[in-house]
Amino acid sequence: MTRTFAMADWKITPDREPGSEPVTHAMQCARPECLEKSDASGGWEAPLSWALTHSGRNPSHTSYREIITRMYRTEMVP
Repeated sequence: MTRTFAMADWKITPDREPGSEPVTHAMQCARPECLEKSDASGGWEAPLSWALTHSGRNPSHTSYREIITRMYRTEMVP
């Protein structure tokens, strides 16, 4: 996506620079009275396992939201 501000074009892209924060994944119970969530992880296995364990302990908690954290960076387009 590119936008023009102050007579300059800018773009935003995922930050893939060395040293940028890694992409993380988590799952959150979507029951309004609960909203517990897994720890953030660099992979999917731990968050998915957490969701299955949470449902096993709370059989009515069957809806989850995926939380992905990904760093982005903006830069002026020459």
